[in-house]
Amino acid sequence: MNRRRPPRSASSGELLTTLQQLTSRARREVELQRARVELAEALQREMLPSTLPDCPGLWTAARYAPARSGLDIGGDWYDGFVLPDGALAFAIGDVQGHDVEAAAFMGQVRIAMRAMAATAADPGEIVGRTNDLLLTVDSGLFATCTFVRLDPVAQELHSARAGHVAAVWGTADGRSGLTTDEGGLPLGIRAGEHYPVTRRRLTGPGAFVLVTDGVIEGPSFPIDQGLDAVMRLVAVRGTADAGELADAVLRTAERTGHEDDAAVLVLRHGAVPGRD
Repeated sequence: MNRRRPPRSASSGELLTTLQQLTSRARREVELQRARVELAEALQREMLPSTLPDCPGLWTAARYAPARSGLDIGGDWYDGFVLPDGALAFAIGDVQGHDVEAAAFMGQVRIAMRAMAATAADPGEIVGRTNDLLLTVDSGLFATCTFVRLDPVAQELHSARAGHVAAVWGTADGRSGLTTDEGGLPLGIRAGEHYPVTRRRLTGPGAFVLVTDGVIEGPSFPIDQGLDAVMRLVAVRGTADAGELADAVLRTAERTGHEDDAAVLVLRHGAVPGRD
């Protein structure tokens, strides 16, 4: 009397119906994820500049590699444009996160920085004003960046850094190193942050290379090792074609062992390649 009736086995029809429901749900989730990836990729493509400015004695190149998986896209960016006084501006950065929201925030950073650069000449002031403006948006995201102002007449490079990795410089005689500017906090963390400006005189042929951490850091590639690899490359190929150098630096990312996106910005200055 106390024995329980054994549970009824599901019929083949019921199992088939359940399987169809699970398959349909999985398909909808895959389609939603694919749509978000395509949106992030579209935002990334449209927000990165199609060309970079250059001038006599300066050749520029940039490279971007999307992440190797799913929604990990949209965080890294670069930019280059002519300032009102004829100087050239370049920037590179990395937004927290890698999804549609990060891609949208990247666009806000880029537009805000261009707007500030139209009314201020000092890179530290430009980065500081951009930081304060982004905090009013209250997105909850933050971004690292380096902003560079290059005066082609005086052959001077002024830069300000907001929590971003150091830049790499190289000269025609095979020397290379890292910039040692102090920098400030990433954008979007604290209002009124001060961003010191580092000044560098371009006295001869060489290269100034900016990267995001996706190029130099990963589970199998510590950041110090990554920066050292880029420095060795720039020491050997610092007077090479800007595009060739950018390609070589970006290939460093293949050794990091992680799936982050990566960006490289090369400023090749001095004599025409092949005539040093």
